[in-house]
Amino acid sequence: MSIELRHLRCFLAIAEERSLTRAAAALHLTQPAVSRSLAALERHLGVRLADRSTHHLDLTPEGRAFRDRAAAAVAAFDDALDPARLHHRPLRLGHAWSAFGAYTTPLLRRWQEEHPDTPLELLRIDDRTAGLARGEVDAAVLRGAVDTPGLVTALLFTEPRVAAVTSDGPLADRAALTLDDLASGPIVLNTVSGLTTLDLWPPGSRPATTLTVGNTDDWLTAIAAGRGAGASAASTAEMHPHPGVTYRLLTDAPPVPVLLAWRATAPHPALGALVALARELSGGD
Repeated sequence: MSIELRHLRCFLAIAEERSLTRAAAALHLTQPAVSRSLAALERHLGVRLADRSTHHLDLTPEGRAFRDRAAAAVAAFDDALDPARLHHRPLRLGHAWSAFGAYTTPLLRRWQEEHPDTPLELLRIDDRTAGLARGEVDAAVLRGAVDTPGLVTALLFTEPRVAAVTSDGPLADRAALTLDDLASGPIVLNTVSGLTTLDLWPPGSRPATTLTVGNTDDWLTAIAAGRGAGASAASTAEMHPHPGVTYRLLTDAPPVPVLLAWRATAPHPALGALVALARELSGGD
């Protein structure tokens, strides 16, 4: 059985719904048809894409990797099939939590003035590539190293790292902090869309205790509640103030690169103008 575009669309629905029954309803197909499509893909690829039981369905690591490639392939096919649509649809710009930091509002205003026929949609997506790898956006503002295959990046600027600590805790009284200061207590890590990992600390002085969350809102809530401290980029302090969280400069942490990224295939026609404007406003090369 040959693999067709419908198999990819079916798999993306399964990945989105986490259920064969709900995927079938979304696609207006029967559940056996959806099951056969998934099985055909797995036979063709030679790997299991989903672990399914009576009550739930989860993607395997191979399934998560294939979901990203399938989404990019479907997006590229749709764009190629209707190229005129690219000249009229909005330019979708993803970000995981802080967009362009202080440059966000100036960029949105300038874009509206200079490109009124191409709306720029700023979308927060809690994902390491802010939806770019899955084809949900045309470009994304990313922080830190980017090693996702098929993406092109442009460095815009770098920003210092800051510590985020409980406002009524002892670390909030300090003017600046070090990585050792944070390592003495629990560290809150956003493992879905965040920047910080334990690799930020030298191997011999890493925090002994961590708390993992899935988005910036839960990260802030955990820190405000005194469950641990966090580390992030300086723009987080500006874009996400919180009455229970105090930000302090991390004096011995490396700066964070801020990148504009896009897929190498089928870029939006207005992408070049976005890159040029972002570089102009941020002073990027």
